Amino acid sequence: MTKKILLLGSGELGKEFVIAAKRKGQYVIACDSYKGAPAMQVADEYEVFDMLDGDALDAVIAEHAPDIIVPEIEAIRTERLYAWEDRGIQVVPSARAVNFTMNRKAIRDLAAKELGLKTAKYFYARTFEELQSAAEKVGFPCVVKPLMSSSGKGQSLVKCREELADAWKYGCEGSRGDIRELIIEEFIRFDCEITLLTVTQKNGPTLFCPPIGHIQKGGDYRESFQPAPISEEHLREAQRMAAKVTGALTGAGLWGVEFFLSHENGVYFSELSPRPHDTGMVTLAGTQNLNEFELHLRAVLGLPIPRITLERMGASAVILSPIASKETPHYRGEEEVCKEENTYLRIFGKPYTKLNRRMGVVVRYAPLGSDLDDLRDKTKAAAAKIEIY
Repeated sequence: MTKKILLLGSGELGKEFVIAAKRKGQYVIACDSYKGAPAMQVADEYEVFDMLDGDALDAVIAEHAPDIIVPEIEAIRTERLYAWEDRGIQVVPSARAVNFTMNRKAIRDLAAKELGLKTAKYFYARTFEELQSAAEKVGFPCVVKPLMSSSGKGQSLVKCREELADAWKYGCEGSRGDIRELIIEEFIRFDCEITLLTVTQKNGPTLFCPPIGHIQKGGDYRESFQPAPISEEHLREAQRMAAKVTGALTGAGLWGVEFFLSHENGVYFSELSPRPHDTGMVTLAGTQNLNEFELHLRAVLGLPIPRITLERMGASAVILSPIASKETPHYRGEEEVCKEENTYLRIFGKPYTKLNRRMGVVVRYAPLGSDLDDLRDKTKAAAAKIEIY
């Protein structure tokens, strides 16, 4: 049955979700704060407005009367979604999940205090003085980030108290929405980070994708690879934690659950996104029988997912803009990337650039059992061939 889907946020992840939805005959209205966003280019209709404006959000929902609301970004007046869910509109994964996970304070307190999951030691700060006090309790180095942000914006690794003033300023500037509060975390000396894509279903068991390893810089993803080489013990513990937190948040959909893994101290819950995850773009290389966007759509629509299988190894590497311009970006080097075997180039189609804005990704696959380091190196080398001007 065709459903009308209102997509709140129209970035590159939303674009892939719309493509998956159109392949299943769905009708999509893509929304964002600027015209020409990636998902708008493939949707049936689009709306341009500030989703932090609750009245504007309500007006768009009322006008289109969607069957399903799918949030794709953080900067949304999410508390308004409770009322629409009460009126019978499906919110993905649920209004509760969206409201908790769009705010690091709510999700961290749920995970650590209510569910008892192992997390880094943390405190909150509304003032610079509170930040200084919290940092002394946590110790150095520590991580400072906004309660609401995305793609690492506003996040700092603070190595000494002299760096706190810059971290406070950067954290407040990088905050999305109207929340001006920071979280200060103990720096976990981890061996690796993983994303465990977790699928909750309306009428089926919770499923897990093979773990995805990722590398971040400045709090933002730069490369990912699947499957991540981790122990069975750590994988089982991550799955247990992911099932516990997604079950508490309720709803159907795909979640990106992030963990720190330490050989010495075990598994730490880090963060959670109630939607496809940027590190999960590696699944566009065909690493699984169903990529993360197809899984999200099936869960949202209540379509069966018999099982998730690992088909081959994969790696992804992002393409960042070295310039900031309101002009339409141009690209060079596509032919060089396309010469590479088992390699796919994805340009997102963003209408303008910002410095270090993610403009595309290269994904590459190899047979199971191949050399992972070699695969990652070749993927990064291919991404480096794309020039933006």
